[in-house]
Amino acid sequence: MSEETKVEETKTEAAAETKEKKAPRKKAAPRKKAQAAQQEQEFEERVVAVNRVAKVVKGGRRFSFSALMIVGDKRGRVGYGLGKAKEVPEAIRKATQAAHKNLVNVPLDGGTIPHQILGEFDAGKILFKPAGKGTGVKAAGACRTIMELAGVKDVLTKSLRGTNPHNVVKATFTALKQLRSAEKIASLRGRDAKDLRI
Repeated sequence: MSEETKVEETKTEAAAETKEKKAPRKKAAPRKKAQAAQQEQEFEERVVAVNRVAKVVKGGRRFSFSALMIVGDKRGRVGYGLGKAKEVPEAIRKATQAAHKNLVNVPLDGGTIPHQILGEFDAGKILFKPAGKGTGVKAAGACRTIMELAGVKDVLTKSLRGTNPHNVVKATFTALKQLRSAEKIASLRGRDAKDLRI
């Protein structure tokens, strides 16, 4: 057996060993995908708005679609996302991915919000008030969808300005981010949460 053939055999053996070593790394990726898919299954998805957008170019108009999605687990976690694509299903998929990245934790007091809050964004302005048990979600449009997916069962809302769904959604999330639970305020003040309740 010549030296060249021995060298070739050793190269092929080394290549086979490296392939065997690299193989387990490829199997680890599907587990992460499965975990991500399982987490996404916990969330409910709803379409708020789908718009056709036109871009004017030299040859005419190019049409695409934008979708606004809300996702939530009905246990205090909710998010929104905007996606744009040539087709509606692709725009919805992109918006859903964006919504999962922008999740917000909503502090709940029983089935309602802890305190009154005003949310503003551009032309959107919405007032939120806690409500007694059995009141239900007194809201409309995109605001209602967000409250339901956040897990709020009783709340009073009033849209003071603007009806654009994008502004309404962003105003709602501005308000939700400002909400603080009684326990958090008590810890900041160094007091007991029972002392803060009337």
